[in-house]
Amino acid sequence: RFSGTFVGNAESTSPPPAAPSPPAGAGATLPAVPTIPVVPTIVGVPGAVAESVLNPNEVKPPASGTRKARVLYDYEAADSTELALLADEMITVYSLPGMDPDWLIGERGNQKGKVPVTYLELLS
Repeated sequence: RFSGTFVGNAESTSPPPAAPSPPAGAGATLPAVPTIPVVPTIVGVPGAVAESVLNPNEVKPPASGTRKARVLYDYEAADSTELALLADEMITVYSLPGMDPDWLIGERGNQKGKVPVTYLELLS
């Protein structure tokens, strides 16, 4: 005969494995591990942040390397980081280290923004 209460698997007589207990003095919470935020930056440009958060209005043109370009087609800016273009206008363009090679920074007067290279005829 069995005792009055029977709970469990009849084939196993060993208790379930116990979870490891934390070391003495560790308490219920583990110590916090400090994290360091990672911000992508452009190498060689102090304080500049990579293109994913690049604000063209905050960057300065390089001392050399600016070129004139003629706009081939109208272009509507998709967001505030881009510069809208009109066909046949002349703008100044330059690239920044780490920037997508399909885009340049374009300037027209006091306006500045990213422009697609395929819409431009680069002049000397």
